[in-house]
Amino acid sequence: MSRPTLSEHVRRGDLLSAACPSRDVLMHVTSRWGVLLFMALLGGTHRFSELRRKVGGVSEKMLAQTLRGLEDDGFVERRQMASASPHVEYSLTPMGREVGQRVEALADWIETNMPAIAAAQRKPAPAEPAGRVIVRAGRAVPSRASVPRPRAAGRG
Repeated sequence: MSRPTLSEHVRRGDLLSAACPSRDVLMHVTSRWGVLLFMALLGGTHRFSELRRKVGGVSEKMLAQTLRGLEDDGFVERRQMASASPHVEYSLTPMGREVGQRVEALADWIETNMPAIAAAQRKPAPAEPAGRVIVRAGRAVPSRASVPRPRAAGRG
């Protein structure tokens, strides 16, 4: 019997369960830094400092944390190199290359469709219906549409 796919898990509701162990793996793979690290490592083996330069904007802490998560999931191999100048190198495992190619396809789709995505992001938000309650800073407040505006003095 074959193992169910992620989409089959979602359709059955397993992944939607708070107790599903796949959620942590999904978070590691699809996080901003996870996606970018997969793309960088698809190009080959890199030292920590090379990855930090290659993936713009990632902090040392987030890079280490993301690499550790991907290593724990079996996607990244960490090799300690004992040489005149000891260093660590990171590369994708066979399973990491497989998931990396899928992540790369998603990233390529996003890049190809960025003009349409950007246009959708610029659409004005729909107006809030009157009487709607919004939660702000942990407190329920009426929406602006449901709050009567004060009249200006001298107008009646």
